[in-house]
Amino acid sequence: MKVLLVNGSPHREGCIFTDLSEIAHILNEEGVETETHWIGTGDVKGCRGCGSCTSTGRWDIKGDDIEELSARLDEFDGFVFGAPVYYSGPAGQMNSWMDRFFYSNGGRFDGKVAASVVNARRGGNSESFSRMNQYYLINNMVVPGSQYWNMTHGFTPEDVRKDKEGLQTMRMLAHNIAWILKCIDAGRKAGIEKPVREPLTPTHFIMPKE
Repeated sequence: MKVLLVNGSPHREGCIFTDLSEIAHILNEEGVETETHWIGTGDVKGCRGCGSCTSTGRWDIKGDDIEELSARLDEFDGFVFGAPVYYSGPAGQMNSWMDRFFYSNGGRFDGKVAASVVNARRGGNSESFSRMNQYYLINNMVVPGSQYWNMTHGFTPEDVRKDKEGLQTMRMLAHNIAWILKCIDAGRKAGIEKPVREPLTPTHFIMPKE
């Protein structure tokens, strides 16, 4: 079992790194392999809506790590995405990154585990946490909780390390992720298969006049 932890902060070893490190430590103790990926400070381009990634299997947008990680998607049984809070929302570079990562890999996340962690100096955590969870809930993923919403508070890593309840929440989240992964693995070995998608019936709210 392997979990990819994605650090969406422009600070490689900042507050989000502190959260993810706490999670990685517990997952490793539980026998789950982890890999931490930092999206960096480069130009993370937003989705252009061209459909190239889904219609041709090729990426029209080059220059970042989306294509590379997408090619490795099957290596991972679970994901934890972390983002700092900017104006009551996840940092823009993380939104752009996740938009493209999930859109270009639609249908490949079924049954995988995913969670979000966020950090703010003071406010905006709840809104950011809710925004990030939407990616998983539309992709047939399993979303574990913790004993509180997955958030910490602090302006520096030193501040975050003083947030005892926040770090406790990270640890409990990690235990829950490990437990779910082990349950999924046990079910698979017992012959329990994940649900099969029905063929999509797309609809919208603009109906033609009769």
